[in-house]
Amino acid sequence: MIHNKKYNATELETKHGTVTIEGPISSDIIAELEFHEDLVSFRAPAQQHKALIEIAKLPEGRIIIVRDENIIVGYCTFLYPDPLERWSQGNMKNLIELGAIEVIPKFRGTGVGKTLLRVSMMDDAMEDYITITTEYYWHWDLKGTGLNVWEYRKVMEKMMQAGGLEYFATDDPEISSHPANCLMAKIGSRVDNESIQQFDQLRFMNRFMY
Repeated sequence: MIHNKKYNATELETKHGTVTIEGPISSDIIAELEFHEDLVSFRAPAQQHKALIEIAKLPEGRIIIVRDENIIVGYCTFLYPDPLERWSQGNMKNLIELGAIEVIPKFRGTGVGKTLLRVSMMDDAMEDYITITTEYYWHWDLKGTGLNVWEYRKVMEKMMQAGGLEYFATDDPEISSHPANCLMAKIGSRVDNESIQQFDQLRFMNRFMY
C-alpha cells in the first residue's frame, strides 16, 4: 500500500496565544523543534521526542503537532498497531492506530486536542484507512485534571469525535478489563467491505471460544 501524506495546517487562537497545528511533519523538522518539558504522559520528554522522530520515518507513520513558535506543545501519532496487540494480527495494510495524543496542561481545555484530530483527518488519504484508537483509563491524567474516569472518558470521546472516530464494541481482554476503557474507530469512505469484515473479526476474536 502506498501511504500518501499531504501536509495541512491551521492556526488556533487560545487564551495563551496563537498556536499552529500542522502535519504530517517530517522527522527532520521534528528533530529541529524543541519538545516541551511538560509532555510526560508516556515517557520522559527527551525519549518521547526521539520516539516521534522515529515514527515520522515509518512509511505509514504520521505525526501531527501543536507548535508554539519553535516548541512542540502537543502532538498525536498514527502508525501500524503494536505487533503484540490483536489489531496487528490481521496484518491489515489499511488499518492504522492513533497511538498517542498529548497536549501540555497549559493548553488543555482550549480546543487544541479537537483541532489536532480535525487537522489529522484533513488529508484525503485518511479515507483509505480504518483508523482506530484504544483508550485505557490508566493512561489518563486523572490527578492533573481532577476528573474521575467517567468524566475523562467523556472528554476523550468528544475529542475523538472531532476526528470522526466513534465507539465500537470489542471483546479485547485489555479493553474489557475496565468499563471506562473503549475502542473508537473511523472507517474511511474508500475502505472495502472485505477490510471492514476483517476488522469486525479482529474486534470479536473470542466469540467462537465457548
